[in-house]
Amino acid sequence: MNRYFGTDGIRGKAGEFPLDTETIRIIGHSLAGQFSSGGSMPKFIIGRDTRESGPAIEKAFCEGAVAGGASIDSAGVLTTPGIAFLTRKFEFDAGIVISASHNPFQDNGIKIFLPSGKKLGEEMEMAIERDIREAIPSASGDLSHSNERIHEFRTAYLDHLTENFSGMDLTGLHLAVDSANGAASDLAPELFRGFGAKVTVFNNEPDGKNINLNCGSLFLDVLQKKVIGLGADIGVAFDGDADRALFVDEKGNLVDGDATLWILARRLAKQDKLKSGKVIATVMSNIGLELALKGRGIELVREKVGDKYVLDGLLKTGAELGGEQSGHIILPKISLVGDGMMTALLVLSAMRDRHESLSELTSGFVQYPQILLNVHVREKVPFGSVEKINEAVAEVEKDLEGNGRLLLRYSGTENLARVMIEGKDQESINSQAKRIAEVIESELGNNE
Repeated sequence: MNRYFGTDGIRGKAGEFPLDTETIRIIGHSLAGQFSSGGSMPKFIIGRDTRESGPAIEKAFCEGAVAGGASIDSAGVLTTPGIAFLTRKFEFDAGIVISASHNPFQDNGIKIFLPSGKKLGEEMEMAIERDIREAIPSASGDLSHSNERIHEFRTAYLDHLTENFSGMDLTGLHLAVDSANGAASDLAPELFRGFGAKVTVFNNEPDGKNINLNCGSLFLDVLQKKVIGLGADIGVAFDGDADRALFVDEKGNLVDGDATLWILARRLAKQDKLKSGKVIATVMSNIGLELALKGRGIELVREKVGDKYVLDGLLKTGAELGGEQSGHIILPKISLVGDGMMTALLVLSAMRDRHESLSELTSGFVQYPQILLNVHVREKVPFGSVEKINEAVAEVEKDLEGNGRLLLRYSGTENLARVMIEGKDQESINSQAKRIAEVIESELGNNE
């Protein structure tokens, strides 16, 4: 059975199934049906990033939802965490985001949030997927949604961010901001300037096709050059929907999600707000973070890759902080959704509180060398069932014990085995990874 919902909603090429006009109408109609079972009219809010396909997808979704009995307000172009916040604040039944995050402009997607900040539950997802498969038609025509509250929604979201950092003064700080030609293009400069910062913003002129194009959180070399050239104190890079942020320190060094977790974990611990003694991350987080936190008596708990799994881990353990190397940071006491602009304010607040530069804040965290090798395989046989692979893995893990980490997994989309090793010495981990890759190729590779 095909699944259309992934860990981050429905994604695909705009205009192609399941993001063609009629299927989008079906999705909107079906969602309205999920919330109208009690007889009341469901209320939705919808927003989008800056892709050229966004308005058409929003229109089709709203046609279906209104035909299904829902009322729906548009927030226009707004960040994913902005829509999640507004869903809760204004007591909407669901918030819909039209975005494909860091993907190129040809892609788009539909993410649906509940007022709690959680994504739509699996039962509702499966009901919508059933309607898609059965191609239950939805009415359209002159049905429309309201654009009258766009300014109100935008202001409420910015006020929310500002109020969480009441009294913070960023006067004298120079920020270089890469907005990825996305949803934060207007919002981020206004937010930071409101705290007194000097802001040099670039990649903030979206034209529908330049979102994430050689800019933003996937192209940090652009920001690194800007920070050095401007003599800025910090660089901040967002992705297309601004649910994550990555940073560059005043020396031009990359500060990724792992380093951000290190900064925030230390800050929360000092404020006695890390009661659980845990930070939730993923299997991709560097062992340097694990060891640095361990030195402070903090446990790093690893989940599968994806902010959905980080959130699951946070709720399961009661931890106060979690995130991904890619820059998704979640503080569940504030929000269950990663918010790049909130993350930036937290880092800036730490700089101000400690009177330290960003490079000083990251001291104590040493990123271990890493190597990742891909091996083509005939089939995805469980690694544990192949004796020679087990033997090679055991040897390497013994060598790494206490000073490194081995991660062996299959690609989710291709017949590839991925060998990732982290350790203190690049030459040693290169040799270890090559050894395991050769055994996998010998045992499972396309070499017959």
